[in-house]
Amino acid sequence: MHHISIRTADIHRAIAFYGLLGFTTEVQFTTGYSLACWLQGELGRIELIQIPEPKPAPDAFGDEHYVGYYHISFDLTELTESLPDWLAKLQTQSTESIKVLLKPQQQMIGDRIYEVMFLADPDGLPLEFIRLQGENS
Repeated sequence: MHHISIRTADIHRAIAFYGLLGFTTEVQFTTGYSLACWLQGELGRIELIQIPEPKPAPDAFGDEHYVGYYHISFDLTELTESLPDWLAKLQTQSTESIKVLLKPQQQMIGDRIYEVMFLADPDGLPLEFIRLQGENS
């Protein structure tokens, strides 16, 4: 995958949030009449596009009948030993409250055991964070 593109109501707030996740601004530009930028980090590449007259995003996490984008998943296996510790550090670094949609918990996905949690970005888009804990033989 080359990148993920996210429309945002406030590009500066989104840049600050994704900066907490380790993303840095690679380039800023305009697309038509909108501000935009590329963010790069160990977790991948994100394009942010500011929407001049934003409408609230649908509740992709809470509405089980919603069809379309559900979440972006970031694998933190190589970056942390514990999602609760990673979340605590993130919350102390943030100047704004971080909305936790699902607290860190263990989850079996296929034959693998993961530590999983969900957060919302500043526009309410669900983000999943996973860490591989082992395989079930």
